[in-house]
Amino acid sequence: MRWTVLDTPIGELSVAADDAGICGVHFGPVDGAVPAGTEPEAPAGQDGRWRRAAVEQLRLYFAGELTDFTVPLSVRRGSDFERAVWREMSTIPYGEMRTYGEVAAALGDPGAARAVGVACNRNPIPVIVPCHRIVGAGGKLVGFGGGLPRKRQLLEIEAGVALQRAWG
Repeated sequence: MRWTVLDTPIGELSVAADDAGICGVHFGPVDGAVPAGTEPEAPAGQDGRWRRAAVEQLRLYFAGELTDFTVPLSVRRGSDFERAVWREMSTIPYGEMRTYGEVAAALGDPGAARAVGVACNRNPIPVIVPCHRIVGAGGKLVGFGGGLPRKRQLLEIEAGVALQRAWG
């Protein structure tokens, strides 16, 4: 697994890939991460292609030009429940939010809102797998591995783009 770091409106993000796809996104730089754009034009291996694709898609996302990530994901950890939460959060449309309770209910366990929160915290691919779209009851901003200011920024970016597209 190799890391690339890029500057974004929410600070530096590090992106990791293996030969199967994107396997990690981390808020801030990771030791050994190569700054985006400094790798050779065609780094060896599929992981280099996936990292370049993810960096490009993240840049388009933050520019308001991309609403759905298409890079392949390579998630090799997590319990069955966590993986179910990550799949469910990936279905939340761009610019929308769900509560932890709504996600728990969608998974067939309405009492599992706290467990959904734990799974969100363990999401290995934040932003691309949009755990920021899950909020507390009543839309309250709670819990986010990247910090609540970043969560607010991500939601504001998406809301602004969604409004612009709806009202053109």
